[in-house]
Amino acid sequence: MQQLLSGLLTVLLAVNVGNAAVSNKPNVIIIFTDDHGWADLGVQGIQSDIRTPHLDALATGGLRATNGYVTAPQCVPSRAGLLSGRYQPRFGVESNGASLEGFNAQPTIAERLKQAGYATGMSGKWHLGPPEEITQHGFDDVYCNQGGGKGWTNVSLTGERVPPGPTDRKTYHLDANSQAACSFIDRHHAEPFFYYLAYRAPHTPLDAPPKYTSRFPGEMPERRRQALAMISAIDDGVGSIMERLRQHQIEERTLIFFMGDNGAPLKIHKVDSPLNGDAGGWDGSLNAPMNGEKGMLSEGGIRVPWLCYWKGTIPAGQVYEHPVISLDIAATAAALAGLPTDTALDGTNLIPFFTGQNESAPHEALFWRWVAQAAIRQGKWKLLTGGQRTYLFDLQNDPGEQHNVLEQNASTAEQLLKRLDSWSQELSPPGRSIQPMARTWEDYFDFYLDHKPAPARNSPTDSDETIQGWVGRNCRLLLTDNSMQVNPDAATRDSPFIACAGTDIRGPAEVSVVLKSAKRGSAGVAWRTDGEREFAAGAIARTSLEATRQWQTIKFQIPAVKRLIHLRLILPHGITEIREIEIHSTTSKESRGDNRVWKFGSGSHWTLLEPRRP
Repeated sequence: MQQLLSGLLTVLLAVNVGNAAVSNKPNVIIIFTDDHGWADLGVQGIQSDIRTPHLDALATGGLRATNGYVTAPQCVPSRAGLLSGRYQPRFGVESNGASLEGFNAQPTIAERLKQAGYATGMSGKWHLGPPEEITQHGFDDVYCNQGGGKGWTNVSLTGERVPPGPTDRKTYHLDANSQAACSFIDRHHAEPFFYYLAYRAPHTPLDAPPKYTSRFPGEMPERRRQALAMISAIDDGVGSIMERLRQHQIEERTLIFFMGDNGAPLKIHKVDSPLNGDAGGWDGSLNAPMNGEKGMLSEGGIRVPWLCYWKGTIPAGQVYEHPVISLDIAATAAALAGLPTDTALDGTNLIPFFTGQNESAPHEALFWRWVAQAAIRQGKWKLLTGGQRTYLFDLQNDPGEQHNVLEQNASTAEQLLKRLDSWSQELSPPGRSIQPMARTWEDYFDFYLDHKPAPARNSPTDSDETIQGWVGRNCRLLLTDNSMQVNPDAATRDSPFIACAGTDIRGPAEVSVVLKSAKRGSAGVAWRTDGEREFAAGAIARTSLEATRQWQTIKFQIPAVKRLIHLRLILPHGITEIREIEIHSTTSKESRGDNRVWKFGSGSHWTLLEPRRP
């Protein structure tokens, strides 16, 4: 009997020790905003019209990183870097149009923390593949709602398990995502948890209701009013989360990170265009005094609002000036969860640095590559390359990157370039760039970094950001609930078209497009093959297109026998909605990778297809 009691006592002690170990692991919350400019936090002291009392309280109660970075100036790669804890060009997620196969192979923060006994959840914007696949990346409770679409969820806003399906569309999406976070905390406050709250704000389409816009009366651009309102909705959500943590008495064991995914898109001119007619324009947010904007590796594209809060652990009121990056969150969370050190992670555990235990800089150098641009920051120096251009900035004395000091510091630039080149050889594919600079970014570099006059507004050569690798020309692209909408530029009579470079399809091939067209006319597909510098005059296939509100499928036969590396889909001069584009090789020698399909909508993605056999 005594031996039995002794055994039971041993088991109970082991269970208690195990429970204590789990309870000592801090909760981790990441709050990630979308196209949120560096200037737009009240605590930054830059803009007098911004109102963010709850976010400001996080900063004054914890730490504000004035040199806080993300890994890319665009949504998809920035999110892939954050959640994997690795530089995303290592696994091929270069831009919004890249394949997500590399990301799908990476363990996320959620997957790592689940191994340590954490409950995991997310709400908001995903943008890393179909929403129904989020649970495959370690998130158990999902409320994916970014507005304008049905979204996907497996929990209700009050926390009950529901059959996977569309999210509630009655509640404003920013409020709904905050409510989902609060109900998650209610369910899991007694155990360690990880939550990723990714607000789709102030990204376009700008859709704040009067509840929030009424907080910002007076004369101002309507796009600015909308940005302020959407950020105010985020701030309310942060306030409700903090209240919930305090209700459950877990504030002191909860680590919170807050940051944007990239800088604000200004489109140089900050045009206050109609909210329902320019979904890809300026989002109303501001980057000043940082130079540049979304799509650039200048400070305005990658330096973002960046906060960290952990009551009782991170001393309050810190203004932290050493460079830190979104990669650090995965490394920090893994260390706090007691997981073994993973040398594949590119970040650093920041807690010893934020608590003052380690007073040195967390990083000797930080690196970036985005399509045709690359950069390195080492101490006060930042070297930036774009196409054939090279710049060197002293960020300690010139944080706004106004003065290129390359010629005066040639040896420093040479050393930084050598180090950047060495790092770039670790990427997939290797090198400082993967394609030439697009005309848009040449214009942006001319204006922001070389101080040349701004290009004319609405120039036909301007392009919006890509959607799954397709770029609009003579048009603007808008991602809707179930399609990509092509809106022709009123300023030109040239036919709108969308283009995709780097298709790498073996000809002959067939292109199949599912679309609706507001205007009857001719549609065509033009192609360029491997080795051709220009589109040949006869390299185009055409078909007639009917004006209809019903989805129709049109097909084009491409007779070229070489590999197709660049395609253009030419459309009538009316609004066209495209649901799907499929390209497959018709040769009998197909191999995997010669066939691919793009599906557009709130779950927009592209995939490689298995070979089609004749």
